[in-house]
Amino acid sequence: MQAYGDLVTRYQALAQRTAFVILRDADAAQDAAQEAFVKAYRSLGRFREGAPWRPWLLRIVANEAINRAKADSRHRHVDLTLAESVVSDAAASPEAQALAGERRDLVVGALNGMREDDRIVIAYRYFFDLSEAEMAEALGVARGTVKSRLSRAMSRLRDLLG
Repeated sequence: MQAYGDLVTRYQALAQRTAFVILRDADAAQDAAQEAFVKAYRSLGRFREGAPWRPWLLRIVANEAINRAKADSRHRHVDLTLAESVVSDAAASPEAQALAGERRDLVVGALNGMREDDRIVIAYRYFFDLSEAEMAEALGVARGTVKSRLSRAMSRLRDLLG
């Protein structure tokens, strides 16, 4: 029980960010993440020994968030603003920081205009820094499928950005 509590503590923020990418509501994301941890605990018997924990958990979190979004009668719009990892370069000039902020806002705006499948694959790779193998596990697809989905999503993003 203590070991599972340690896993929850370690991965709680990542689980909430993952759910937020899909639900765009902090409270709903927290609820979805908590329910996903409960479901993961109940499913520990089906967890393959030696398999990576993070993608397995993120798949449960994403499925829970997607199910909640589908159950909601309103169409939800994914917002990646809070999912992004903010790295500030203290040595950069104010002008450079402003330009970087504008570029980031442009990219995030374009991402928010994309299909949910595209947003999820891009967020997993570039916002949550999952490897292709971890992404394949989290999405429940083959590694080659991850590569093609990411490639197509990046192509559509490039088209949106001009």
